Amino acid sequence: MPGIVAVALAAVLAGARSFTAIGQWAGELTGPQLADLGLSRPKPPDASTFRKVFARLDAAALDRLVGAFLWTRTRVVAGRRVIAIDGKTVRGARTATRAAPHLVAAFDHATGTVLGQLATAAKSNEIPTVRTLLNTFDLRADGGVVVTVDAMHTQTDTATAITTSGGDYVFTVKANQPTLYAACKKLPWHQVGEHSSVDTARGRRVRRTIKVVAAPTWIAFAGAAQVAQIRRTTTRAGKKTVEVVYVITSADHHAAPPPVLAAWVQGHWGIENRAHWVRDVTYDEDRSQVRAGNAPQVMATLRNTAISLLRLTGATNIAASLRHHATRTERPLNLLLTS
Repeated sequence: MPGIVAVALAAVLAGARSFTAIGQWAGELTGPQLADLGLSRPKPPDASTFRKVFARLDAAALDRLVGAFLWTRTRVVAGRRVIAIDGKTVRGARTATRAAPHLVAAFDHATGTVLGQLATAAKSNEIPTVRTLLNTFDLRADGGVVVTVDAMHTQTDTATAITTSGGDYVFTVKANQPTLYAACKKLPWHQVGEHSSVDTARGRRVRRTIKVVAAPTWIAFAGAAQVAQIRRTTTRAGKKTVEVVYVITSADHHAAPPPVLAAWVQGHWGIENRAHWVRDVTYDEDRSQVRAGNAPQVMATLRNTAISLLRLTGATNIAASLRHHATRTERPLNLLLTS
């Protein structure tokens, strides 16, 4: 079993998107190369073998094992380990009788690696799934893990689960929490000093301004230590747009001064840009025809793992890295055997 998974992962590192492609790539391996990946017989598995095995494989167990391995290769940011939590639906796996699986993943800000993944029946069930996923991590590690999530998960129970486990949260506050949103909005922001940064890339200029205050006692939210107002002013082709969001965090001003808190908020979207987008665009996940049993989640795990391993090598362009590894069969093998 480990050998079959390793061969499939090596194929995905070479850009394979389907069982047919995995089987074809595996067919190019020599006996010694198969042995290096853990297969004792000289004949490589074919597409049918991968299809049958992955449909029956315990996808949750595979995610736990891969996540544990990648956790040891993550880093801290400004003295803290920071992970983002977000969900993604594998739309191509939808059938006439079965909904597309929705997978909730944990993403390490610093390395761009996926540390864990759990399936949930639907996006509407994502909130309790996030808490279950967080229970698999040691949030007390490295001085306390910081967890960033989007507005859907700005929930008291989630905040309590994180802080009681030794971590800190960074939550976006939107209209789905109307009382909390109104309380954040009415703070005297005009009296608060600001910290700004400017990014210029791809024909646009973005100025981000953050103002941070200690959370007043009348903001009744579990563990709240600071509230921030973030203003994003984007200029593209002479047109300017302004977006204002509010953030609440359990980290105090010593652990999260304005520049650090701003970096945590901005870093959260790495899970969309550096993981989910790559699966959708580079691997064309939403048009995948893999639908049987647990195979859609297993394939998503292999894509996550391939992206994570490439990020750990310093890759910034995953498509280019896949083309590089596709040219010689020993390249994916060497990456797996030295990671």
